[in-house]
Amino acid sequence: MTTHSELRTPAPAPAPAAAPTLSWTVAPEPFTTAAATALRRAYYAEVAGRYWERQVTEAEIDQGLLDFPDDGLVPPTGQFVVGRLDGEPLACGGIRLLDPRTAELTRVYVDRRARGTGGGAALLKVLEAEARALGAERVRLDTRSDLVEARALYARQGYAEIPAYNSGPYAQHWFEKRLV
Repeated sequence: MTTHSELRTPAPAPAPAAAPTLSWTVAPEPFTTAAATALRRAYYAEVAGRYWERQVTEAEIDQGLLDFPDDGLVPPTGQFVVGRLDGEPLACGGIRLLDPRTAELTRVYVDRRARGTGGGAALLKVLEAEARALGAERVRLDTRSDLVEARALYARQGYAEIPAYNSGPYAQHWFEKRLV
């Protein structure tokens, strides 16, 4: 399936007007590429480390990726995207179908060095377009209470809290956004 392949979004300039403007490029990419794998590992290290309140080991990251595989993040059931800030891969996210009209966001991650530059919004815009291309009419997600930056991003981008739609072991908040 051909999808919305690329989005370029200028990021807010972090310095005075004379500073160069950074820009995000977000595009589908197999989750098995070197850049996507590094980003998925960084995502897992951060969410697991915050949950366990300690740094996680490489073996724990390996096990986590085995326990929560990304194999549904390929067409026709989903898509994985990588965001690059001025060419450097610093963000990722996935979308997968839960049913023919409902897609779910997963693995949404922006490297700490790039937070506040518009990467999260750029990721969501492309992931929502990918969900539409898969036939979804709404996007859902679950997240945890300690992931306050993620919850704030979703609220800013029009996601509303909803009752639980799953019983995931780490789910504490559930959000939805209508696409149509």
